[in-house]
Amino acid sequence: MTLRNDLTIYDRYAKHWWDGSQRWLRTLQNLVPARLKYFDAIVDWKGKTVLDLGCGGGFMAEALAMRGAIVTAIDPAAGAIDIAKRHAAEQGHAIRYFVGSGESLALDDQCMDCVVCVDVLEHVSDLGRVLDEVRRVLKPGGVFLFDTINRTLFATLAVVHFGETVLRLLPKGTHDPAMFIKPRHLNALLTSRGFEDIKMTGFGPRGIDRRFDITFGRVPMLSVMYIGYAR
Repeated sequence: MTLRNDLTIYDRYAKHWWDGSQRWLRTLQNLVPARLKYFDAIVDWKGKTVLDLGCGGGFMAEALAMRGAIVTAIDPAAGAIDIAKRHAAEQGHAIRYFVGSGESLALDDQCMDCVVCVDVLEHVSDLGRVLDEVRRVLKPGGVFLFDTINRTLFATLAVVHFGETVLRLLPKGTHDPAMFIKPRHLNALLTSRGFEDIKMTGFGPRGIDRRFDITFGRVPMLSVMYIGYAR
């Protein structure tokens, strides 16, 4: 039986994070410019303190550092953090990397202007506690930027059946569809924690690149993936 929400893959594939040899990691890298096209309209990054929560090997963290953000990045996968540190040093990025989980952030209260949490919320063991921690570390007026997967049959078919089993765009067992999150549920959790100005929009595949890897962007429906922010 396939193990679902298998987080060991991030350590197993860590050494390949930046070498382009793994199609699923190239897919994760292709998500970064599409996410930033949306996020850049919300946040002026330069000089902002930003937490990349669930940073993996550092694709988003480095992109934020290149925009002038002061980046702290946290992930439970020690192997991914190790490769992220090494690559950032090679590129001259002053990113603070830590091994840790979203349920218990070793950070001071109200220390971040922005928390970025992409491809993460559908993997955490305690979503409410993660959102509590995000709220705690954000400064007054701070911004939470996120994307995740909707809890629909269509999303299960697209991400798990086709994405992992048929097309093998992701390692088998990457996701557990029972952990996908309906937008209205996430909205309610954020609202109950004092977040305001909550916006969500559809996000997903838009085309293919020269290597026949999927590229991403905004789409008119939220039934598979969605991207958003809250203040």
